[in-house]
Parts: sequence; structure tokens; C-alpha cells
Amino acid sequence: MNLPESDSEDELPPGWEERVTVDGSVFYANHLTKATQWTHPRTGKKKRVSGDLPFGWERCIDKTSGKVIYVDHENRRTTYTDPRLAFAVEEKDHPNDYRQRFDGSSTALQVLHGRDLNGKVALVTGANSGIGDLEGATEAIAKVREEKQAAGENCVAIRLDLGDLHSIDSFANQVKTMFKQIDMLILNAGVFGLGFSKTGDGFETTFQVNHLGHFYLTLLLKPLLVTGSRIVVVASESHRFANLTTENISMQTLSPESPAKYWDMTAYNNSKLCNVLFVRYLAKKLQPLGISVFSLHPGNMVSSKLARNWWLYRVFFALVRPFTKSLQQAASTTVFCATAVELIGVTGVYFNNCFRCEESPSAKNDDLAEMLWKLSVEMLVGVLGKNVLSLDF
Repeated sequence: MNLPESDSEDELPPGWEERVTVDGSVFYANHLTKATQWTHPRTGKKKRVSGDLPFGWERCIDKTSGKVIYVDHENRRTTYTDPRLAFAVEEKDHPNDYRQRFDGSSTALQVLHGRDLNGKVALVTGANSGIGDLEGATEAIAKVREEKQAAGENCVAIRLDLGDLHSIDSFANQVKTMFKQIDMLILNAGVFGLGFSKTGDGFETTFQVNHLGHFYLTLLLKPLLVTGSRIVVVASESHRFANLTTENISMQTLSPESPAKYWDMTAYNNSKLCNVLFVRYLAKKLQPLGISVFSLHPGNMVSSKLARNWWLYRVFFALVRPFTKSLQQAASTTVFCATAVELIGVTGVYFNNCFRCEESPSAKNDDLAEMLWKLSVEMLVGVLGKNVLSLDF
């Protein structure tokens, strides 16, 4: 596995040392002149570290010297160097101004290299290949346990049918009894290429599974989100081919009553635009709470089970498989949005290939995003009653 190398320009000149303040700011000490400064002596950049110390580490004060030391209890050693310095990130003048560390060829494991997520809770929808079916998720957990038993022991599968609002309610209640907070809410589940059908709640299936179900789930789980939590919504570049506008958006457009006005690709494209618009509006609502929200494109026609609903799509996906991302590469942008330290303080951004990508003009339409939000709430109220209004935020 090829891992990204550090920039040689970041190497300190002789006599210099990096140190970290209590609040995470990096400063530079010159042992020859006994001077300190906030900027890197070579690059002139400012850096900071964030997050907790790695598992097993503790910050202490040396009783003899009075200096700050870092104790690695697991390996029984001490150092004056903050272990988080290896992952210090540049302080940016603009929150969305950062260098690209990964690209379309990067894998999820490369993105996670060196990251300690011990104790963090990640909730991922769509860990199986069928609505409400736990078999796929159970198999995935078994594989995790084979590779790393300790990690697998902390994985749990819970039934969730996004095509059933009452199933979503039950799922959320179960999550709330099991966890006090959610650090990463990854809305990954989705359907593609479905013929016209309606859920038991009365909505067109693609729309409910890809957007409305996740919308409702987010409202229900909001009490578990804390400062620093991230919501990651797996959208698609297909959002660029949607036909939703402020002039035509309505309950009928989002969820047609009959197959006469339905085409599976339009339904999918519109649902993916809904994903990006949802993130745009949600980000503004949650920004005061320090909660970040991102949407992303995982890759084109990745060889997952997304195309399982029609044989022609399965054939087409199989034909292009040699030219598309692997599953590990397709997962990298999701993992990047959920874990990258350089995204602290960033929100409402759309990503492709682990980097900021410009959304379509429709996806940047704040009026359209607000209209979608209000229509989504109205749909939920129509099925579940006005008690849903108390969940809105």
C-alpha cells in the first residue's frame, strides 16, 4: 500500500523544535537563540493539532523539570513531543482553503492511516445489500472480526428499512438506548434503477429511500449529535442531471402518483440533488452547534450492488468495471469527509475524489434547498402527524 509522503519543505532546520500549546496551536522553538515563533521557520505556515491524544497517551507535567511530557502507557515510554504533531494541519485564512492530500486512486485505508478513532461512534446506513435485510451487514461485521477482533466486537447491526417511516422511528429509538452520542452519521444507503413503486407510507420508493428516509432519520438522531460530530451524505454527480427547480418542485414532482410521469433515472438524479440540497440547508442550521455536514460523490458506476434491480444495469456496470474505482477507492471520500482533521470547522461542502468539488447551480440554490426542506417536513407530517414539527430545527 502506497502512503502519501510528507513534504520535505516541512522539515525543520537544525536547532529548531516543534511544540504544542494547551489549546493545540503549534509553535517553534529555536534552541540556539532561545526564541520562539508561531510560524514554521522555512515555510512561514501556521499549524495546529486537534482531537484527543491517541489511545493510551497522557499529557503530564514532569515533576523534576516542570516541562510538559507525553506518556505512552501502552509502550511505557515518555517524550516531550506531542504525538498528534505528525498529523498537524495548516491553519487556513479561509475555511475551505486546504491542500489536496488524496485523490481518486486513494483508498479508505490510506485516508485512515495514522488516525486514531478509538472511542468514536460511527453510524452507517446501507451496510447490506437489501432493504431491511441484516445478512449483508452481519457478514461485513464477521469480516471485520477476522481482520481485527477488537474492532469487530464493537460493531453492531440494527435493522433499518428506509422505505418505512415507522421502521426508521424504531431504529432511532434503539440507537438512542445503545449510544449517548454519534460522532459520525454516514447516510450511505440508496437505491438505483427501480421501476415505479410506492412505499407503504405512500411515497415513490427511490425518493423515500434516498432522501426522505434519511431526512427523517437525521431529525430523530439530532439529540445524539454533539460539537465536532459530522454528518456525511453519499450523493452523486448524477445530481447535475436533475430537473428540479424552484418553479416545479412539489410533492407531485418529488413523489409522482403514477408511472405515467416516472422515469427511473430522473427519479435517481432528483433524489441525489435532494441529498446535496439537504446538506446545504442542514449545514446552515447546525453550524452554530459546531456540527459539520458534507455531501459527496463516491465514484462512477462502482462495482457495488447498487445496480441489482435491473439486469441491464447489472450488465452495463459489469462492462465498465475495469475502468471504475474499486470499492476501497469508492469509500475513500466518505471516510475522508468523516475523519479528515483538515475539515474541522468546514461545513456544507460537496466532495469528489477526496477534494472540494463545485456543485451544480441548482444544488447551490438556497431557495430550492429551503423549499425542499419544508416539503419534506410536510410529507412527514402528512403520515406521522404534527408531532414531527417538534423535531424540526
